[in-house]
Amino acid sequence: MTTLPDLPDFHRHYEKGVPHTVEIPDIPLYHILDENAARHPRSTALHLVLKQLKFGLEVGSKMTYAEVKEATDRFAAALHKLGVRQGDRVAIMLPNIPQQVIAYFGVLKAGAIVVNINPTYTPREIVHLLKDSGAQTMITLSGLCARVEEIRAESDLKRLILTDVVDSLPWLWRKLAARQVRATGMMVEIAPASHIYNFYDLIRQAPAAPPAVTYTPDDVIVLQYSGGTTGVPKAAMLTHHNLVANTTQCRAWFTFTKDGQDKALGAVPFFHAYGMTLAVLVGFQMAAELIIVPNPREIELILQIITKEHISYFPGVPAMYVAIINHPRVNEYDLHSIQGCMSGGASLPIEVARRFEEMTGGSLAEGYGLSEASPVALATPLRGARRRAGSVGIPIPNTRVEIVSLQPDEKGEYPPMPLGEPGELVLYGPQVMKGYWNAPEETRRAINALGGLHTGDIARMDEDGYLYIVDRKKDLIIASGYNIVPREVEEVLFMHPKVADAVVAGVPDERRGETVKAYLVLKPGENATVEEIRTFCKQYLAPYKVPTLVDFRKELPKSLVGKVLRRLLVEEDVAKQAAAAQTGEKQAA
Repeated sequence: MTTLPDLPDFHRHYEKGVPHTVEIPDIPLYHILDENAARHPRSTALHLVLKQLKFGLEVGSKMTYAEVKEATDRFAAALHKLGVRQGDRVAIMLPNIPQQVIAYFGVLKAGAIVVNINPTYTPREIVHLLKDSGAQTMITLSGLCARVEEIRAESDLKRLILTDVVDSLPWLWRKLAARQVRATGMMVEIAPASHIYNFYDLIRQAPAAPPAVTYTPDDVIVLQYSGGTTGVPKAAMLTHHNLVANTTQCRAWFTFTKDGQDKALGAVPFFHAYGMTLAVLVGFQMAAELIIVPNPREIELILQIITKEHISYFPGVPAMYVAIINHPRVNEYDLHSIQGCMSGGASLPIEVARRFEEMTGGSLAEGYGLSEASPVALATPLRGARRRAGSVGIPIPNTRVEIVSLQPDEKGEYPPMPLGEPGELVLYGPQVMKGYWNAPEETRRAINALGGLHTGDIARMDEDGYLYIVDRKKDLIIASGYNIVPREVEEVLFMHPKVADAVVAGVPDERRGETVKAYLVLKPGENATVEEIRTFCKQYLAPYKVPTLVDFRKELPKSLVGKVLRRLLVEEDVAKQAAAAQTGEKQAA
């Protein structure tokens, strides 16, 4: 196939003011910051909040756009002085703090490549990313230094640049907060060493001008690792053009924004492609004040910030919205400043979206994407009336999609599926990655001859162009020959008035091959029985989709991004079954 098939006219479902296509400026990504530093130099760019106190006081710090630009220029100059050159890889392993943003843009201005690393990773996980990327420089917390030193000899690391959560605070708050941070183990004294540098010392000692570097839109600037829960992580190579494009596409979706007037909440982790693009990059392109929360699980603090700061734009993950609507004191907070939110990272149950919109009066859209797409490709319109139950939306500007067969034909090609029929979702657009780092075979499998990204997700499209994710190939439950979509069952479970959180998975079953198991967290003070849950599901689901097993839990295991780790739950059940079988064999013997 040499051309893409015709699609339904999904553009007619765009919000008023959302263009069919956007012009992608030919600029390096860091110009998004520099241009607004010139236009809004005194406006607040970064606003860290560690704690809200009485009488309007807070433990936090602020930086203007001009101050952030200068800090990133100086950090780029410092990296160059240390020996970092164009194309070198620099690892950033930090939570959401101003230093994370400064480091990110500073690395880009030095002409180097950002390697994002989750700060909760173990030494085994960290060393793989360091060895694969070849990073020789890492920026991290003093409290994580020992974890890195444990594996430094196995990698190419030459230098560590250390900082602490409290380093950006004014002197008094820094002294007061340091004691609490030290208690967590994330701030420790580090003995001087020739390969260890202090983040702010480097900035203070560096010249105010970044090094001169050449630039092309196709330069790789970020290695975003993905696939870690399903095998060895692979690094998506994202370019200036990819990230400028996706930032521009996403900004166009939020028609309510006003240049230099919005306040954005930066609680979703920035080391994740979703957090960096939707919170930092889109926030900076809006010239918004980005209010940073290091720990996305501090829901009480998030509620306080929304109320006090009058947040208008709140990108998050479903776990955050679930926690907010179920917070026991949510009615004590005024959330009506919220105008628009984007949920990503996992599927958003429509009941959660409905309740959140009722509480806030704002709009909650769902985005679909993946690291390999910078990351957003699809989104639901902001207005609830345009949302379709179960749909992840329609292609955003400059994006096209295709649903292809899961099996190749006799020519080895994957023919398009008829409208309404499920198949693999393929994405086309300027946000699609350049390829996988050090993995040409993986790249060839992922990106077709037309530049389309094979997502590995099974989807269908309706007559209006709305997309529905049937599920990931690996998550589909096959019970007694029936294909069961976990999301469909989860949507019903979230409708139950006693359920706060839910996930569904297929667990091994001797008779059915797999059977449906629901893992539930009930709302505070509620009790329910397995039969009560099953009876409720029978009202809305075919018998073969109704959970056979129900496991009530205090919480569900989640990644720092808020995605439920379904794989861990299944592995736990498999291990229990194996142990039970072994016990049975011993008793029989």
